[in-house]
Amino acid sequence: MAGRFTLGTMNTGSTAASTGASLDIGIGGMTCASCVARVERALKKVPGVQDATVNLATESARIAYAPSEQIEARLRRAVRDAGYEPRAADAAIMADEDSPWSGFAPVATGLLLSAPLVLPMLGDLFGKHWMLPALWQCLLATPVQFILGARFYRAGWHALKGLSGNMDLLVSIGTTAGWALSMWLWLSADTGTMVHLYFESSAIVVSLVLLGKWLEGRAKRQTTAAIRALHSLRPDVAHLIGVDGEVDVPMAEVLVGDRLVVKPGERFAADGVLLEGQTQVDESMLTGEPLPVGKETGAALTGGSINGEGRVVMRVRAVGSETVLAHIIRLVEDAQAAKAPIQRMVDQVSAVFVPVVLLIALVTLLAWWLTGSPFELALIRAVAVLVIACPCALGLATPAAIMTGTGVAARHGILIKDAQALELAHKVDVVAFDKTGTLTLGRPKLVALKLAAGSVENEILTLAASLQGGSEHPLARAVVAAAQERQLKLVAPDNMRSVPGRGSEGEVGVRSFLIGSLRWMHELQVDVSAMGPVAAELQAQGATVSAIVERTTEGLTLRALMAFGDEPKPGAKEALAALRARGIRTVMVSGDNRGAAEAMARRLGLRPEQGEVMAEVLPGEKLARVLALKTGGHIVAMVGDGVNDAPALAAADVGMAMGNGTDVAMHAAGITLMRGDPMLVAAALDISDRTVAKIRQNLFWAFAYNAAGIPLAALGFLNPVLAGAAMAMSSVSVMSNALLLKRWKPAGH
Repeated sequence: MAGRFTLGTMNTGSTAASTGASLDIGIGGMTCASCVARVERALKKVPGVQDATVNLATESARIAYAPSEQIEARLRRAVRDAGYEPRAADAAIMADEDSPWSGFAPVATGLLLSAPLVLPMLGDLFGKHWMLPALWQCLLATPVQFILGARFYRAGWHALKGLSGNMDLLVSIGTTAGWALSMWLWLSADTGTMVHLYFESSAIVVSLVLLGKWLEGRAKRQTTAAIRALHSLRPDVAHLIGVDGEVDVPMAEVLVGDRLVVKPGERFAADGVLLEGQTQVDESMLTGEPLPVGKETGAALTGGSINGEGRVVMRVRAVGSETVLAHIIRLVEDAQAAKAPIQRMVDQVSAVFVPVVLLIALVTLLAWWLTGSPFELALIRAVAVLVIACPCALGLATPAAIMTGTGVAARHGILIKDAQALELAHKVDVVAFDKTGTLTLGRPKLVALKLAAGSVENEILTLAASLQGGSEHPLARAVVAAAQERQLKLVAPDNMRSVPGRGSEGEVGVRSFLIGSLRWMHELQVDVSAMGPVAAELQAQGATVSAIVERTTEGLTLRALMAFGDEPKPGAKEALAALRARGIRTVMVSGDNRGAAEAMARRLGLRPEQGEVMAEVLPGEKLARVLALKTGGHIVAMVGDGVNDAPALAAADVGMAMGNGTDVAMHAAGITLMRGDPMLVAAALDISDRTVAKIRQNLFWAFAYNAAGIPLAALGFLNPVLAGAAMAMSSVSVMSNALLLKRWKPAGH
C-alpha cells in the first residue's frame, strides 16, 4: 500500500474544512522535531497541498490537498528530495518484530568497539593506566564513526542542503570534530610522545545515540500497540456457504449478502445479522464491555468480535472499509496522526533550535579558546554542547502521549477522533446531556392512552400506529409496538409528513390526523382544555404526552392523549454524580414538556431548581442552548446520540456521541463512547486530563533538559560522553513516561 486516501470533508480539530482529499504517507529517517518541521515545509510547497501534518512518533504525514493528477508521486518525491524515505502509510505501525532485540546489531557492534576505548577511563579511577596505543584507538573508533554513524552524515547532509538543521547534523558535526581533533593531535605529536586523544568520546557518543534511538523505537512500537491490536481482529479467512456447500475464502472475496458460518471461538469476519443459531459474543475489544453479549436470530453482529459456544450462520451487511471495526481503526489512526494545538509551540521552538545551538557551540569554542584554554579543550566543550542539545525528546513529547492516551482509551470503548478534543476535554466545566437515548434507555413505552369523548381505544391506536409505522422516532416505535401487542391490523398511510421537533401528520383512508406534542397543538390553536387536567396529571408523573388530533370540516379536534414512559439508563445517576464530584456542572437538554423533563431529572439526581434542566427544547434550538452555555468562558461538552444532536455536538467545545446512536452524531462528535454508557463521559474527561498532564510533563522535562544541559556543557561540567548518554536517555524517558498511561483504567474497572 503506497498511501492511504480519504475523500470527503477534511477535519481539522473539531471544525470542518473545505471539501478535498487527504493522504497518509509513511516517512523514514526522521529523528527529531527539526526533521518534522522540515518535512512539513517540503510538503506544503507541493502545488495543491492545503495542509500537512507530520507525526514523529508514527513516522508518518497526513496531507490535505485539492485533488489533482499524480499528487501522491509529487508528495513522495518532495519527501525524498527533503532527504527522507517515503514509505507505506502504516509501515512504522505495522512493522513486524520477530524479536525484542530486532535491530540491535549495530548498537551492539558500536558498544563492543567502544568498550576498549572507555576501559582506560575506568582504570584511571583505580590508578591503573590501560591506555591503548593511538593506532588501536583509531582502528576501533573509525568504523563506529563512519560506518555505524553513516546515517547521521546522510541525514545531516540532506538537512544542510535544505538550509536547515536536525539532530543528525548536531551529532555528525560534534563527533566528527572529536574524531578529527584526535587524528590531528596524534599525527602532529612527536614520535614516542603519549598524547591524550578523544577517539573514545566520538565512538561512545555515536554508540549511545544509536542505543537511544533503538530504545526509542521499541517504545514507539508499544505506543502503536492499540492500532496493531485492532488490525489483528480481522480474520484472514471466512467460511462461505456457496453453491457447493461450505468453503473457505479469503476475506477480500467476501461480498455483502453472503452467508457465512462462524464456529465457536472464531472471530466474526464482517458486520452482519444472525440468521441461524444463538450464541454469546465477546465484544470487549470493540466496546470495552467485559461481559459477553447474548445474540439470537436477527441480532446485529460486529466484525472482529469473538463468537462464543454456538455454531452460527450470519448474513453479511458490510465489508472492508464500511465495517464498524474499520471505522474504529480510522478514528484511532486519525487521532494519533493529528497534531495537538499545544504542539504548535514546540514547532515554533524547533524551527530555530538547531541554528541557535550551532551558534552557542561556536560561541563556546571561541570563548574557551580566546580566554587561554587549549584549542582541543575548547573544541571538546563545543562538541558537548552539540551532543547534549539534540531535540529528540522535544519532538516526541506530545505525539507519544497522544498515541498512548488514545490507544488505551480505545481499549476501554472511548474513541477520540481528534487531538483537539483530547486536549480540550480536561478543561470542560459544563456537560450538557441529551435526554432520550443518552441518559435514558431511549426505549419508551406507551403507558397510557386517554380517550376524548366519542373515541374508541383500538380504533384510535390502530390509526396512530398506522401513521407512525414508517417513523424511526422512539415514541413512534412505542406506538407501533403497543398496536402489535394487541395484534391490530395496520394500514399504509398516505401523504405522510414529518414536522421536526413537533410530530407528524398524514391520512389513513379518508381521515386526516396529526400526532405530536402539546406544544405543537397550542401553536395550531387546538382546543385541548377538556383533557388539560389529564395531561397535567400524566406530566406530573413524568410521562411524555402526545396528542392525537383529527382534521375535520369543523377544524382540528382532539381525539386522544398518549402517555409515554422511559427508564433511566443503568449507571446514569452515578455518572452524573461522578461529574459533579469533579466540580463539573451537568445539564439535561430535553424536548419534553417541563413536567416530564423535571420528573426524569429528579430520578437522575439532577436539580431543576438550580437550572440543571432545559425542557421543551426543539432540535433546532439545541445548538443555541449549547452556544448560550459557552458564554462566560465556559468549556462545554455536549453528549448526544441522534441526528438532531449533530449541530450541537459540532458546536460544543467537545462533542461526545453515544456509540449506540446515529452515524451523523458520531461524525459530528470529537469523541465516541462505544458502549453508550454515561459513565464513560467522566472516563473520557479523566483520560484527557491524564494525557494532557503527560504532555506537559514531557515538554517540561524536554525543555528543562536542554535549558540545563546546554549551559552545563558550555561551562565544561559535562564531557561529550556524559552528554551523549544524557541525550539518549532524554528521549527514552519521555517515551517511558508516556507509556505509563497504558496502565489507566476507567473508574470502577
